[in-house]
Amino acid sequence: MADIIIIGAGTAGLTAALYARRAGMDVVVFESDSYGGQIINTPQIENYPGIKNVSGFEFATGLYEQATALGARVQFDKVVSIEGSFDEGFTVKGEYGASETGKCIIIASGARNRHMGIAGEEKLEGRGISYCATCDGSFFKGKTTAVVGGGNTALEDAVYLSDLCEKVYIIHRRDEYRGDPAQVEILRSRDNIEELLSYVVKDLKGDEKLQGLVLESRKDGSLKEISVDGVFVAIGQIPSSELFRGIVDMDGSGYIASGEDCHTNVKGIFAAGDIRTKKVRQLTTAASDGAVAALAACDLIRSLKSGQ
Repeated sequence: MADIIIIGAGTAGLTAALYARRAGMDVVVFESDSYGGQIINTPQIENYPGIKNVSGFEFATGLYEQATALGARVQFDKVVSIEGSFDEGFTVKGEYGASETGKCIIIASGARNRHMGIAGEEKLEGRGISYCATCDGSFFKGKTTAVVGGGNTALEDAVYLSDLCEKVYIIHRRDEYRGDPAQVEILRSRDNIEELLSYVVKDLKGDEKLQGLVLESRKDGSLKEISVDGVFVAIGQIPSSELFRGIVDMDGSGYIASGEDCHTNVKGIFAAGDIRTKKVRQLTTAASDGAVAALAACDLIRSLKSGQ
């Protein structure tokens, strides 16, 4: 039996693995996709303490190598079931046959990109619609693109694309951005970025490939059509928590309820990173959650071993 099973190999999950291994615990990490989580798609990280500048891929790779070098075992398999309890042990099973039993579970499965919910969006995904500018931006070199959203991710995507594309629109439903003022200043320094504030995407133009967007003004309801070769959607995230519904308590949006010690309402199950209820979701807070959850799980396991 493992000591701690971690679900998710993003920043929170890998930090938890790192801290748990340093505490001498046997650790297994389940990951359904690639290590790193959302941060692996970020071109430049400039707000992590002690690191002036690093790409998301470099950061995630360094963290993964650090955790595995300490002995954390990684199962690249999608978790499909969780059974058991702290007293008898939790059994976690994967879609492709991986199965592990552990004393504690740390859920660090993160969140996924939110879609616009417009007719034809699914059909045109990969044919002009993308949710990752750093993944797909190079396909639109010298072309016209749009970014939908007003947070830091949208602002960063627009700036990134401005280095590749002839023209970039940024479309936001409000009058003001939600992102950091410093990032807004960078965006507004780029001559090839056009801001379309107080607009929402109403319709998509193109059958086999995206050709344009129909926008609706939130001020007067008027319509505006723009021609674009691609659109990058950055309008927030949805917690990847479906599997855990009915196992642990959640809020109305599907984020797992937990205290600052990352403990859920179920003994032995912790939540860390973007998956849990909290106000700030940043790289630093994901790492913090991973450390807190791991150390709390270690304390609980030690209390079991000592008979307390």
